[in-house]
Parts: sequence; C-alpha cells; structure tokens
Amino acid sequence: MANTRFNRVLLKVGGESLLGDREYGIDPHAANTVAQQIKDIYTKHVEIAIVIGAGNIFRGVAGAKQGIDRATADYMGMLATVMNGLALQDAIEKIGVPTRLQSALQMPAVAESFIRRRAIRHMEKGRIVILAAGTGVPYVTTDTGAALHALELNCDVLMKATKVDGVFDRDPMQHNDAKRFKTLNFKDAIELDGVEVMDTAALAMARENNMPIMVFELFKVGNLSKAIDGEDIGTYVSNDVETTLA
Repeated sequence: MANTRFNRVLLKVGGESLLGDREYGIDPHAANTVAQQIKDIYTKHVEIAIVIGAGNIFRGVAGAKQGIDRATADYMGMLATVMNGLALQDAIEKIGVPTRLQSALQMPAVAESFIRRRAIRHMEKGRIVILAAGTGVPYVTTDTGAALHALELNCDVLMKATKVDGVFDRDPMQHNDAKRFKTLNFKDAIELDGVEVMDTAALAMARENNMPIMVFELFKVGNLSKAIDGEDIGTYVSNDVETTLA
C-alpha cells in the first residue's frame, strides 16, 4: 500500500466530466482523460468506487421542471448514468485497469446488480467498481447516492470532483474575489449562505455518520492524485475540522 492519505475512496464524478468540447453526450477523449486520472490513483493501490452522474445527458430535476412526472424523470436520469458508466468502464479498461459496473436498477445484460458485499470484494481484489443508477429510487440525487454508497462501502472519504478548485465563500464563476475554504466544518457547510458543497440531504447523511468529503477540481490534470496524497488542494469538509480559508 502506498503512503496515501486515503486507502479506500468513493469518487463522485459528474456527467459533465464526459462532455469534453461537446454541448451534449459523451466525448471519448474526455472519458479517457478522466480514466487516466483514476488510473493514477489506482497505481497507488487505492481501492476505488465511482458514482457517475448524468448531467451531460439528462437530469431528472430538469426534466420534471419541463413537465415530465418527477419519478419518471428521475428514472430516465438513472438510465443515463448507466450509459455514462458504460463509457467510463470502457475508457478505464482500455488503459489496463479492471472494473466492474454495478447498477441499482436490474439490467443484467450490461451491468451487475449492486450488492454491497460483492462491491467491497471487487475493490479488495483490485477492481474499480463503477456504481450507476443512483440509489434505484426517485427523488434522490446522485450526490445523496454517493454519500450513501461511501458509507455502506466503508470508504475513508467521499471525493467530489467539480469544475472549481474546492468550496468557496461565494460563487467563483461570478465573483473574482471569492475565497476558497481549506477546511470546512459540516455545520458551516450546511448553514453558511452562498456556500455550495452538495445537496443538503447528502451533507446531513455525511455529517451524521462522520463521512468526510473532499471537494476538488477534476479538470486540472493531477489533482486527484494530489488530493489522495494529502496535498493542499480543494476543500476538506468534516466534523473534525475548523472552518478556515486557504
């Protein structure tokens, strides 16, 4: 085992990471870039589970706002995550890393059904487990599904890959003077205005069960490996830290 900060991680990857230069769908080059970053930490003998979103194809909440029944829209979003899971699985295996795709919805032609003990065993045997279809039920985001899976798979940390380098005191896309938090207490993560980490349900679940969250920028090559090594990037959210700015 390499000298890393975390030994077993749940990586939450948004569907947008597979977009590349496209406005919609999956760019194989973008998938390969994400796969290579994942391989970088795999070679450190870190056990990895991945929850994939579907923002590049279909969001259940957005579909509901456009008039689709919310439960139906959420199921459509779950199916989209399976498509992304297959694309990511293909990209990771093409660079020599074994994977297993598990789905919370039964579809044995393309994925194993999610079974907690089987997923843990896959990781123990050196396989990356890609978890698709969220939790398998509507009205639950993939953020909340990621928090749930991180807990049930006994992960050391939930790592959320985003477009920006951590959590800021205000939206850094709109405010040039936004300041990054180095560490953030769960209480402040939930209560501070303008601070966005994950949805409240995911934060509450992580807080109650002492599951730390690491928020970092995936699109900067090497960031995932640096976060695993404990370098000062992104934002570390936990019950055990004080809220401090970088």
